[in-house]
Amino acid sequence: MPPPVPALPEEAVEDTALLEEILEQIFLRLPPDEPACLVRASLASKLWLALLTGPRFRSRYREHHGASPTFGFLKSSRWRATEPEEGYPAVPPFFSTTGFRARVPDDGWGHRNYAVVDCRHGRALLDERTVDSNLAVWDPMTGRRRELQKPAVLAYGSGKYAAAVLCAVSGCDHLACHEGPFRVVFFSRHKVGDDDLVVQVRVSSPETWDCSKRSSDFHRAEWSQPCPGVSIQTNGFIYPRPPVLVNDALHLMLVREGPAPGGVCYTQILTYDLRSNGLSLIDAPKHKIYASILVAMEDGSLGFAHLKELTLFIWSRHMGSDNFAAWTQRGVIDLKNLLSIENPRTYIRLLGSVEGSDIIFVSTDLGIYKIILKSLRQKKISNEEDVVSLIPYVSFYNPREKGETL
Repeated sequence: MPPPVPALPEEAVEDTALLEEILEQIFLRLPPDEPACLVRASLASKLWLALLTGPRFRSRYREHHGASPTFGFLKSSRWRATEPEEGYPAVPPFFSTTGFRARVPDDGWGHRNYAVVDCRHGRALLDERTVDSNLAVWDPMTGRRRELQKPAVLAYGSGKYAAAVLCAVSGCDHLACHEGPFRVVFFSRHKVGDDDLVVQVRVSSPETWDCSKRSSDFHRAEWSQPCPGVSIQTNGFIYPRPPVLVNDALHLMLVREGPAPGGVCYTQILTYDLRSNGLSLIDAPKHKIYASILVAMEDGSLGFAHLKELTLFIWSRHMGSDNFAAWTQRGVIDLKNLLSIENPRTYIRLLGSVEGSDIIFVSTDLGIYKIILKSLRQKKISNEEDVVSLIPYVSFYNPREKGETL
């Protein structure tokens, strides 16, 4: 028989404040990447539920554990949003790496042809990708959805626009701010004159979740005037990957068609400074790269990862003593000796990263792997193969209502 659980000291039982402090110290040690532990604890009693959902514990829990855990991943592929009884998923293509289950809006999704384009600060950004269509910001923790009308775009289609969602609170630590105000940054590419291509940016006014309205209620967002645009090459387009946030600036890749059939040549990185409302272009470390991603590195620098066959090259961009930023090669990793690869001729793909963590995701013929660049530790997270891009869903979980289940 297991040893009996020691009883709490009598003084703790009689002193409510001391009892709550002891319980909180115990709850602080519940693993943040296993939300079912918090749910089960919240069902034990009204006192436990009140402690777990109170603002003091939530703040202490985040401070104790530091970085928010990754609950799962959204696949950046198109999906038909409709009711599950019709044979389609009720949520976007989301697979969990914990016990967490994403919640749908209270009125369902309706028949929408969505694609996931970004996920940050506990919110996912969905796009219908059709003329006169909407964007939707979705909170997988609560199921709330806010639809926003897109700004005017002169051209639609692959590579012509991109968007990002982020918290709108200045100075926020972003550990669990998914219920606060947010904004959307919209990048669009269009022609000026006969041949010139320009990329511009519009930013939505801070938006809040309106609990008095249904998720399907349409909202006409207020968008800023476009910032001064930057010219890009005539055959250039925006690479369909989520922008990367580094030091209050969003970064995405501009690519152009290469000489080989179906090949692409990564040429430049587009940077939008959120503070100055300015766009700029910087060169990538290499000019002829066929499998690359941008990475928000753990040290706060912009990273660039690219593959050449089974070798992974890691670069980071730092400001030098001469006040000019330059790329430095951080490492060269032989994936053949690190990952399980059955066919040496298999097509290895970089699927994405976790901002600010030095973690990237790689797909082989045997599944999807997480690689921690600093320690070169790896872990298989999925057996799936047909995935183009992964967008991690990162947040802290806290039960809201008694009876909530996972």
